[in-house]
Amino acid sequence: MKTIPEIRAAILSGKTTASAIAADYLSRIRTGDQIAGQEINSFLSLAEERALRQAEHIDELVKTGTKLPPLAGIPIGIKDVLTMVGAPATAGSAILKNYHPPYDATAVAKLDAAGALLLGKLNCDEFAMGGSNENSAYGIVRNPRALDRVPGGSSGGSAAAVAADFCSISLGTDTGGSVRQPAAFCGVVGLLPTYGRISRYGLIAFASSLDRVGPMAHSVEDVATVLGVLAGPDTMDATSSQEPLSDYVAESKKPIAGMTIGVPKEYFAEGLDAEIRAAVEKVIEGLKAQGCTIKQISLPHTEYAVPTYYVLATAEASSNLSRFDGVRYGHRADNVKNLSTLYRESREEGFGAEVKRRILLGTYSLSAGYYDAYYRKAQQVRTLIAQDFVKAFADVDAIVAPMTPTPAWKLGEKTDDPISMYLADIYTVAASLAGICGISVPCGETKDGLPIGVQLLAGHFQEGKLLRVAQAVEDTQKSHA
Repeated sequence: MKTIPEIRAAILSGKTTASAIAADYLSRIRTGDQIAGQEINSFLSLAEERALRQAEHIDELVKTGTKLPPLAGIPIGIKDVLTMVGAPATAGSAILKNYHPPYDATAVAKLDAAGALLLGKLNCDEFAMGGSNENSAYGIVRNPRALDRVPGGSSGGSAAAVAADFCSISLGTDTGGSVRQPAAFCGVVGLLPTYGRISRYGLIAFASSLDRVGPMAHSVEDVATVLGVLAGPDTMDATSSQEPLSDYVAESKKPIAGMTIGVPKEYFAEGLDAEIRAAVEKVIEGLKAQGCTIKQISLPHTEYAVPTYYVLATAEASSNLSRFDGVRYGHRADNVKNLSTLYRESREEGFGAEVKRRILLGTYSLSAGYYDAYYRKAQQVRTLIAQDFVKAFADVDAIVAPMTPTPAWKLGEKTDDPISMYLADIYTVAASLAGICGISVPCGETKDGLPIGVQLLAGHFQEGKLLRVAQAVEDTQKSHA
């Protein structure tokens, strides 16, 4: 599994070419996306022509001695909720089957300009709604580290593809933990940038005030490199930020001695798996040994984060998904007699069970008579959750906590119990609601060999601090390997 510096060095030294890299990765995926005879199902489609054309361009730059762009020759997969010319954009839904977008999402366009080899589109829970990647209209995704386990969701295809080395980098999206949780389950690094740090233009929306694009990779340095490419304002996205950017790779290399790390007591309560607790506590001891001050903190409104998230996210989903009506684009029901029947049957045929469930929940909370009791109250609690983090970051540089309450569960284990699935987001949704940045870094394995991830959080636009602590954690894990 090669990192960005290793791939670039091999291309520059002449040991390989971008064309050879593209052909190699496309071949791995085309042969079945399989491990031990079982299909991982991480890729939904390939953009072979586009990837090979980019590879030829990179090889020509090498021949002429032209300076290579930062991601030259790096094989990357794109979650299928981001638009990309040359491949369908289905969002994991039958309602968008065979939809081919006419433009690139800003994040995709930036990767292309940086020389990346865009291999194709990655499987995901339908419209990014799910925590296990069992809700895709195009089949489940298996965890490459344990084929009978879920890879996490909704960016399960993105995490699985990196873990299986079908690509070096992937883009996922995180609404309530959908980059960080699958990264933890598959044993890779997954970054949640501050809301507004990376443009959402070209992202098929689930919940617009929560959705964020984030990279997954084999190393902290790689996600820092990709963040440097993707971050920045975008005239096509009014929610993108004008906040100054940093050299994120350089920031990640700075020492952490003297930093204060917060440990929220609410994240270590009943329900946390004992092996995960032990692994995270070992990370905390490692940070202390490197000169950090460890301070217990409280995030008192954490207990309300899950219900708050599921009121707000479903309300926004209800609004966003109203555009899929069988008229403008996407699936259209046949042989209907009037407009209302067209709407109903197109959605009935095109949407899966989890999407329908969330539309119903969101429509209910926005309906007359219930708006104040649910949606308005949830917005008020969201403010309190955000204020908890503002208060905490006045005293600490970063926060360390568990990423998930349990390791990856077995396929099918929670499909009939959506509430149990929602509660698995207990450690992820608060940061999503607050708009802060976070990252999942591998920090060990269970006795059964299942990956464990530790969650690190930092304040708004403090990705430099976040990556510095993440790099220290990764370095410690490598030294103990």
